[in-house]
Amino acid sequence: MEKTYTVSVFTENSIGMMNRVTIIFTRRHLNIDSITASESEVKGVFRYTIVLRTTREQVDKVIGQLEKLIDVFKAFVHEDSEVVHQEIALYKIKTASLTNGDVEKVIRQHHARILTVDPQFMVIEKTGHVAETQLLFESLQPYGVLEFARSGRVAVTKPMKELSTYLKELEEAND
Repeated sequence: MEKTYTVSVFTENSIGMMNRVTIIFTRRHLNIDSITASESEVKGVFRYTIVLRTTREQVDKVIGQLEKLIDVFKAFVHEDSEVVHQEIALYKIKTASLTNGDVEKVIRQHHARILTVDPQFMVIEKTGHVAETQLLFESLQPYGVLEFARSGRVAVTKPMKELSTYLKELEEAND
């Protein structure tokens, strides 16, 4: 049965690494719903957070292939219940929409905030899950959404074992 999985891949920061990671998904005909890359809590180690819908069997095979890549330290797979996650969305709407208080009311109702106001447009920020950011998008459409952008998932795991612990275990295994 297909479910949503969050894959965390910890790597060295090397040129072409994202391509080498994503090609593994492509070869298995798996669509990536979102991907986010950033530094991790360990200096010099980068984290790719990848979200996809597939079966547990498929995602376990992908994890095995990812861990065979040079420059990959460790890869993990988690179900939604095992991670705390958010996304950020930015909405650019016409400033003329501010003339009545309805836009501000919508912004408050969705716990969003105004980042900037320009004579022609304003930018609104909303942090939350996809459903929440999508709902705000739909609520703002009558006011003239000029642009909309949503980040990929940013997630941390609920289990308490830290990456540095896994890295130490890897070092000890290689000694």
